[in-house]
Amino acid sequence: MRDILPWPTEAKLGTVGEMADLSRVRNIGISAHIDSGKTTLTERMLFYCGRIHKIRDVRGGDGGATMDHMELERERGITITSAATRVDWKNDELDIPEHVVNIIDTPGHVDFTVEVERSLRVLDGAILVLCSVGGVQSQSLTVDRQMKRYGVPRIAFINKMDRTGANPDKVMQAMRDKLKTNAVPLQIPIGSEANFVGVVDLVRMEAVYTTGSEGEIVERKEIPEELKEQAAETRMEMLEALSQFDDELMEILLEEGEPEIEHVRRVIRSATLAQQVTPVLMGSAFKNKTVQEALDAVTMYLPCPTDVQVEANDNDNVDDEGTPAKVTLSNDDKDPMVAMAFKTVVEAFGQLTYMRIYQGQIKKGQSYTNARVGNSVRFGRMVRMHADDREDIDVAGAGDIIAVVGVDCASGDTFLGDGVNYSLENIYVADPVIRLSIEPAKRDDADKLGKALERFRREDPTFHVLSDEETNQTLIAGMGQLHLDVYIERIKREYKCECVIGEPRVSYRERPTQRVEFNHKRAKQSGGSGQYGHVVGVMEPLPEDAEDPFEFVNEITGGRIPREYIPACEAGFADMMEKGPLGEYEIVGVKVSLQDGSYHDVDSSDMAFKLAAREAMRESILPKAGMALLEPIMLLEIETPDEFQGGVTGHLSSKRGIVTSSEVTDGTAIILAEVPLAEMFDYANEIRSMTQGKGTFSMEFMCYRQTPKNIQEDVLAKRRKEREALKG
Repeated sequence: MRDILPWPTEAKLGTVGEMADLSRVRNIGISAHIDSGKTTLTERMLFYCGRIHKIRDVRGGDGGATMDHMELERERGITITSAATRVDWKNDELDIPEHVVNIIDTPGHVDFTVEVERSLRVLDGAILVLCSVGGVQSQSLTVDRQMKRYGVPRIAFINKMDRTGANPDKVMQAMRDKLKTNAVPLQIPIGSEANFVGVVDLVRMEAVYTTGSEGEIVERKEIPEELKEQAAETRMEMLEALSQFDDELMEILLEEGEPEIEHVRRVIRSATLAQQVTPVLMGSAFKNKTVQEALDAVTMYLPCPTDVQVEANDNDNVDDEGTPAKVTLSNDDKDPMVAMAFKTVVEAFGQLTYMRIYQGQIKKGQSYTNARVGNSVRFGRMVRMHADDREDIDVAGAGDIIAVVGVDCASGDTFLGDGVNYSLENIYVADPVIRLSIEPAKRDDADKLGKALERFRREDPTFHVLSDEETNQTLIAGMGQLHLDVYIERIKREYKCECVIGEPRVSYRERPTQRVEFNHKRAKQSGGSGQYGHVVGVMEPLPEDAEDPFEFVNEITGGRIPREYIPACEAGFADMMEKGPLGEYEIVGVKVSLQDGSYHDVDSSDMAFKLAAREAMRESILPKAGMALLEPIMLLEIETPDEFQGGVTGHLSSKRGIVTSSEVTDGTAIILAEVPLAEMFDYANEIRSMTQGKGTFSMEFMCYRQTPKNIQEDVLAKRRKEREALKG
């Protein structure tokens, strides 16, 4: 087991890029549901670490929080883009030497979920912030899923302990029930709601209070008499939960001994890194209560870069099926450099690219290879980010997060030093579910709009720009109404371009429901070189929860179709997935097994087999596949005073919604429902009028489901009218 205090007592941190000891580096993200207090918590962390000298609030009249540096963020009181900073933290009282903590504050709205996704892809640990009243909310589930996808260990911080209805026990039970995580409290609150004044540290068995005008003074005192019994019981529960992961601790408890503090911390750390437990802390960031305890926990329980094994694909070592071997990166400054570009921002003076270095060093003025395109790029200027402020640096080492100015690349690109040919797994990007038509109000502004759309498309992988062939309109597609509204507002402000926006359109899909056998021959031999391709096989619908929209299986034996023509067959089938026969929507859920066929020595070619596969799909498969229309279903979470609960749930039923859960806490009803996106346009105005302006909601994409027959007919009839109007 790794020692809880892995830092050497005499070691120096080293200068930027010359990190003497990676065990004293933390790369963390702060993620949560909307309005749980992520940015407020980050602001306090910056203040207590000495990075800023005045606390500013998200909705304050003093310019807004430091990390919400965009004007639109400060106006709306929400985080739109993730922001990075770097702080130093130490605690002499707990023998915690100086640590470097790279922090990324991420958005809570699901529309900007790619910001969370790409941040978690490169971070080693995270703080999951939960509201003491709301508990585990819809976006908490999404963030939890993202953390698990990338194997990111986390600690939980139950925020807003000063709110009426604060109930940390209920939140921890929800973590166990909904997130399926082993929530282990390291603290219990002193006082509740408006009387919340501090916490009991169950590891050291001390009461912790933060005093001073801005909570900057941490006082450790004896536990209040009325809490001693509860603290002892909760501590024993904590130790029993931890003993499941450490035989030595279990032995001490069985012998009714008292474990040492260092031993308890060591077990918490190892179990957290193995994602066997989620340590739970609590406080009130807005009221400046016990945020320093969270910083201590970051240094003690979250991983340093050397605790995390990062694997890359070795593109020089590939097996017969074309799969590259996996290689573990070293975190050593002396090895060839490997870094990932995880976020890009296009600026007036060139692109700003955020990078996480996994191995080796990046030096100003040196050239590095982009593994995706194979070209060499010179890094002329490197900076360390603090929200939108930047500090020039000359060198950065393994485990660091920095930004490079003027490098043209995409999110997810791997950069390499000499001597290696690796590539890192890319970032997961969800498909957009809503689209709008957009055009400049003045014809002279077409160039401005084009530049804006190209910039945002490059920065945000979930923002798509399309061209409608029928109408010649430009379409923008994104994760939700708010997502697109923000970009439209940014085009207006940053590019001084007024736009005309068309009605929102739902991104429907088409899916086969029946198995179809096919036997299609293309034989054109009249004049000149002929074209001969013959394909035989079967098409089957994929399961509804299949990740990939198209799957191709090669079952050809005995050389009935030469191996070199198989990729052309696959490409031909895949080409026909773009437009379905019902309404020319994208096709998903198709599995094609190529089982037989024939070829001609002279007249067969890649193109002949590609065309044969296309024709088979168009003429033999799709007309007989029982195609059905799929629509996006959204997971909706509504918070409303309980007096309006009946009206809201009834209204959801009229929108084809299914209410999956409903609970009332202290006069507030929280309703979870699954509703088709097509029914949700203008819902913000509807819920305001139903709840006298007191109801709020959040919405995220959940899945695609088959559209009811009558709705399918209406959608397709409307689609046909649109196409006929264009032809007319």
